[in-house]
Amino acid sequence: MNYENILIEIENNIATVTVNRPTKLNALNKETIDDLHKAFKNLGKNKEVKVIVLTGSGEKAFVAGADIAEFSNFSIEKGTELAAEGQEKLFDFIENLKTPVIAAVNGFALGGGLELAMACHFRVASDNAKMGLPEVSLGLIPGYGGTQRLPQLVGKGRAMEMIMTAGMISADEAYRAGLVNHVVPQAELLDFCYGIAQRIMKNSPAAIGKAIKAVNANFKEGKNGYETEIKAFGKCFGTNDFKEGTAAFLEKRKPSFTGK
Repeated sequence: MNYENILIEIENNIATVTVNRPTKLNALNKETIDDLHKAFKNLGKNKEVKVIVLTGSGEKAFVAGADIAEFSNFSIEKGTELAAEGQEKLFDFIENLKTPVIAAVNGFALGGGLELAMACHFRVASDNAKMGLPEVSLGLIPGYGGTQRLPQLVGKGRAMEMIMTAGMISADEAYRAGLVNHVVPQAELLDFCYGIAQRIMKNSPAAIGKAIKAVNANFKEGKNGYETEIKAFGKCFGTNDFKEGTAAFLEKRKPSFTGK
């Protein structure tokens, strides 16, 4: 499938999804959100894809926010619809995907761009990356989950400061705050992410999908994360991956998981 605003490469069971609007610093518009939704939906169904790495084209930006020109004249109703549709179609969709998604933050990740990175399962930043939620400087608030995911990652106080000042933080500050897991030189960013992906792929895809669901349940209103974990743990015993993993351990060999 061809996409207008993103590129996809699949190699060694790893899919690299690149937001490709370099002249707009990879800003998110409606078409790009649609493209990303379709891409993640298709990749999530592709049994050959074990890990997805999401990044931006060029060396300046991961995703430098939303395309402001697109919504500058919106009404209350259209603004509400924009946030609701975007959250459901892309940000929540990525967060709940059973396939692990790593954000390779290669430059500016601002506004919707940082929200996109935070929707991924974890983040690795290049040393030149800058992150922030500048929406209040436009008379807005983050609308793609930023007011919820940022406090979960960095704590309420730090999130309040970042949102209210509309300021940017460096990659090192993001690392110290727990917003990103690692900071590496930009030239090494993708290879570093692929290295983590290789380590993930040694493990059971079926179990990883259930672990993602259980971890996410802790942050969902009306969900009991412990109950979700118990049910997911129990379901693991009915998988081929459990039979293979335990057999391989007892036979002192490497497991060959199928994800079933």
